[in-house]
This record gives sequence, C-alpha cells and structure tokens, in this order.
Amino acid sequence: MDFTFNSETVAFLGMFLILCAFFLETQSIIHSKASSYLLLMAVGSGILAIRAYLIEEWAFFILEVAWFITAMLGFFARSSATNSKKSSDEIE
Repeated sequence: MDFTFNSETVAFLGMFLILCAFFLETQSIIHSKASSYLLLMAVGSGILAIRAYLIEEWAFFILEVAWFITAMLGFFARSSATNSKKSSDEIE
C-alpha cells in the first residue's frame, strides 16, 4: 500500500486541529487560554501556514502566521505565569 501525504491531506489535518480546538472551547470542555487549546491552535495554524507558503497563498499565509504567533504567545505567557506562581509558592 502506497501512502503519501499530499498538501491537501496536510491541510485537512491543520483544519481538523483548529476546528477541534474551537469545538471543545465552544462546548466548555476546554478554555480558550488552556494549554491544550493554544497548542491545538498553534499546531493547526502552523501546518496551514506552511501549506499556504508552499502554494503561495499569501493572504492566507499571513492570517495563519498571525494565528500561530498569537497562540504561541498565549501558550508561553501561560507557561511563564505558571512557572512564576510555582516559584512564589516555593518561597513562601
């Protein structure tokens, strides 16, 4: 069985990750600032950004890069806040 990933398959994977994050958030299963939500959004939009670049869809590329950066900034801000809280708990 010959199994190769084409760009359409990769695009569906990125789209699926983003839609899963959105669905789970709208059903109050995860919060939009949860690490799982932010990682689903970052990975999904990152995949779509790479595909958009490869097929030269520049408006879509810019949109996906913006989503990726926003999700990663949220993820790192959350990680920093968690680490700061752990450090302050250890001091007390």
